[in-house]
Amino acid sequence: MALGRRKNRARTPDLWIATNDLPRTGGHPFYQRLNEILDTHGFDEFVEAYCAPFYAATIGRPSLTPGTYFRLLLVGYFEGIDSERGIAWRSADSLALRGFLGLGLDEAVPEHSTISRTRRLIDVETHRAVFTWILQVLATADLIKGTTIGIDATTLEANAALRSIVRRDSGETYQEFLTRLAQASGIETPTRADLARLDRTRPKKGRNAEWRHPHDPDARITKMKDGRTHLAHKAEHAVDLETGAVVAVTVQGADQGDTSTITETLTTAAEELEAVAAVTDGHTAVIEEAVADKGYHSNRTLMDLAALDVRTYIAEPDRGRRNWTKTPAAREAVYANRRRIRGRRGRALQRRRSEFLERPNAHLYETGGLRRLHVRGHANVLKRLLVHVGGFNLGLLMRTLFGVGTPRGLQGRLAALVTLIVALWTRAGSHRGNPRTLAGGPARAFTPHRRLGRLHVTVSMGAL
Repeated sequence: MALGRRKNRARTPDLWIATNDLPRTGGHPFYQRLNEILDTHGFDEFVEAYCAPFYAATIGRPSLTPGTYFRLLLVGYFEGIDSERGIAWRSADSLALRGFLGLGLDEAVPEHSTISRTRRLIDVETHRAVFTWILQVLATADLIKGTTIGIDATTLEANAALRSIVRRDSGETYQEFLTRLAQASGIETPTRADLARLDRTRPKKGRNAEWRHPHDPDARITKMKDGRTHLAHKAEHAVDLETGAVVAVTVQGADQGDTSTITETLTTAAEELEAVAAVTDGHTAVIEEAVADKGYHSNRTLMDLAALDVRTYIAEPDRGRRNWTKTPAAREAVYANRRRIRGRRGRALQRRRSEFLERPNAHLYETGGLRRLHVRGHANVLKRLLVHVGGFNLGLLMRTLFGVGTPRGLQGRLAALVTLIVALWTRAGSHRGNPRTLAGGPARAFTPHRRLGRLHVTVSMGAL
């Protein structure tokens, strides 16, 4: 074989290239199966009918088709990409994603500005209809029960900086406000050190009632999960604890407490379940049980849910001995909830809550890549979340049907299979001719090959 040199391969590109000469790929098996599911249930026809009012009836400039737009947002979840610019770049770089989006090699992938413009064009209700459609597909696979619902919330970092906040009353920036306070206290030309010293001793300096962000008024100042103070939004989920499917998602102000938002999320979940029951001949049950953590425990919450005939399994914080003289109705609701959470089913549901409520947050916002938002306003955030959570539900359906819920799951299975085969082969070779060792022996940790040094394998031949 002769040595090839790069300069020898330099040539003028051909003016015409036959289609048969273009490179082809077999496509990603995960996206191929996902497209089969979407095509079987008529996804493109559904979204095109719903999005028709947002497009010109007769003639207009070429647009991003609704099916391609929603698939692009699904790519954001499956590939763990938070920004629309990143989604556009990744789609242009991958032949497998081109096949998933239905784009030929002679077609340009939509730019990020086209994606964002289409998102602004299509309203929230259409995005919610797509989310409901995905729930209906899950119901056909018996993945929606609807009897026991778990509620949990998390904070999402907003696309806004604290240094840009302004006063709600006067419109002053934080720097201008501190300068005015310093001058009022007798410092004519305050330095940065003077402003920092003045700000350090001022109580309640980050109140949402006094400050807002000029470009994202819905963002609120709050403490994030990692302890940082940032402008953020609050996303709250309702999860079917029997299957793990997310049946509802709402976006709230990050400064609102859990006890004030659970009613809206449960109401949204009930509406989604009614829409699912309409196409499944009523097989989906109504909400009978609500499970949540200590942050949702309050007298008013328990009384409201009891009035709706919903049994609560909400963990109770330690508040000491309480006086129920003025609130006998609240006492009945609190004591009934306490009896339930101390029972066998209550403890089992709390364990299930830890599994099925914490896991979606990790999949959606850590590996799913949406912990940091790149859109502003509750409407735009909810649009991204509805399709993002819909991608999570489709992953649950794929895992049920084919055993893999994400494209990267296939890579992990292949690596595990290769590692296991190499480990078994090496183990069998090292103990060949020793029947006592092959029959059973202690587990040994070893590295089967230097190229697999990072994959630490432990194999017990006795367990085989």
